[in-house]
Amino acid sequence: MFPDIQICCAEVVAGSAAWLGRGLSCVCAQRRESDARPSFDLTPPQEECLQRLQSRIDVAYDSSVPEHQEALKALWNAAFPEEELHGLISEQWKEMGWQGKDPSTDFRGGGFISLENLLFFARNFPTSFQDLLQKREGDRSVWEYPFAVAGVNITFMLIQMLDLEAVKPRTLVGATFLKFLEEDDSAFDRLYCITFKLMDHEWLDMHASYMDFNAVMKSTRRQLERELLSEDITRLEELPSYTLLTR
Repeated sequence: MFPDIQICCAEVVAGSAAWLGRGLSCVCAQRRESDARPSFDLTPPQEECLQRLQSRIDVAYDSSVPEHQEALKALWNAAFPEEELHGLISEQWKEMGWQGKDPSTDFRGGGFISLENLLFFARNFPTSFQDLLQKREGDRSVWEYPFAVAGVNITFMLIQMLDLEAVKPRTLVGATFLKFLEEDDSAFDRLYCITFKLMDHEWLDMHASYMDFNAVMKSTRRQLERELLSEDITRLEELPSYTLLTR
């Protein structure tokens, strides 16, 4: 069983230099005397963007839904275009890093959106996707992280880090992300790709092995939060870790 990820809490300081420097005129931070955490008021367009993303997050993977079946087949074809898939339940799925022959059992932590994230990665950054899937780069551990299950964990981590299941974000990084989401409806999928590549970069830097996955995820989250809150970042493509991606 792949280790459960452990979520570390982001520190939030209302009115910090990072927040003011971002110039996010569309999001306001307010602190109530009775609440140690700031609340972030959203504009109607931001609320709509967040609700659309939350609607995606709420969809559980259902192996009986044709759309979900087709998405899973599409993921296989993107990952292994020259290898015919013998069935949605097959030992072949272990080649991608699923825990068993039925990937649907691994989607419980991330839902259908975690499959959408993987498929977006494969279609938009195929070189980086294959590099991670095939573990092509760096001095790899004997006990590597399983690619697909790691991807589901990354989806879950991002949802928690950005506080995306709340009515409105309660963290600075979550509120900051909504600026990107308002400008790009695929911002969550794009950030997912950046995060996956950053996680692998951290993995190699830490000379990590299977049991170090939680530590690597914590390190990845800290680095991602720092980058998202940088004063001079106005687009996800300007994040330092975006340069790790190759199309």
